[in-house]
Amino acid sequence: MTKFDSSETLPDGQRHRWMAYGSLALSMALVGCYVALSKPLVAALSVFLLAWLRFGIGGVAMVHWLKPGPNEASLSGGTKRLLFLESFVGNFLFSIAMLFGVSMTTAVSAGVILATIPAVVALMSWAFLKERIGLRVWGAIGCGVVGIAVVSLSKNELLTNIPRGLEADSAYNNTLWGNILVFVAVLCEAAYAVIGKRLTGSLSPKRIAALINLWGFVLMTPLGLYAAWHFEFSNVAPATWLLLLFYAMAASVWTVWLWMTGLQTVPAARAGVFSVMLPISAALVGVLVLGETLSAVQMLAFGIALLGVVLATLPIRAPTLPHSV
Repeated sequence: MTKFDSSETLPDGQRHRWMAYGSLALSMALVGCYVALSKPLVAALSVFLLAWLRFGIGGVAMVHWLKPGPNEASLSGGTKRLLFLESFVGNFLFSIAMLFGVSMTTAVSAGVILATIPAVVALMSWAFLKERIGLRVWGAIGCGVVGIAVVSLSKNELLTNIPRGLEADSAYNNTLWGNILVFVAVLCEAAYAVIGKRLTGSLSPKRIAALINLWGFVLMTPLGLYAAWHFEFSNVAPATWLLLLFYAMAASVWTVWLWMTGLQTVPAARAGVFSVMLPISAALVGVLVLGETLSAVQMLAFGIALLGVVLATLPIRAPTLPHSV
């Protein structure tokens, strides 16, 4: 008589789990795409105006998601605080740090730094969700730090049109600050994953996406209005508006909904594994679309950071029992 694993008798459960994995992977891949494509956007629009327009467009697209579902209870005080914190850290601070960061560094470098997200998610899960972290994860965190140091301290990150002397030093300092800001965005993204896991216990993914986007719009409105008051909208090319529409829908609607959908099934620490799609897609867009190149130092840094991802996410194999004869 042939024995089957118990999971094979639950195709619906397997299908649901793999759909959750696909949602998480697609969400992070889209984040990597819009992170890289935000570089030409911040060249045409100011950071605060871009973030404000993003939340505004997303709000219009998700206004019908604000209504609670038939099985959802009214928002408690704790849930409201978590929603605000999720938006403040994951939307407001993340957008500012990421947009300023990518404006001062390259999409490839941003991808290397973003490769540390799984390790940082694991660390925050240990600190706030009391999950146990072994030596292998601590090693992954160390790899991420080394990878960031290699790419941040390399003067190969200088823009090719910057000459020598004081201008090169200034560009190097700007690149270093850009890399630091991208890492701040990493911290925001990790906190976003941990807080989001708690929110999915009481709210639907669609409503979470709509509510945190609404908070993001409120927080960004003063800065956005000030930026819009001094901005010449007639100078923006039609192609830039189309790119802005994709950026807004991807950043505010699609990625959040997909991520929260996956978190309903997958634990936060395991969900962090799928953020490896973020740096990969960001680097690919930087090379294939923006014309950037991968230098030897950047490839080394990327390899070190991805080694950290492997250490943090590689499953531990259970010992195999010998077959009876």
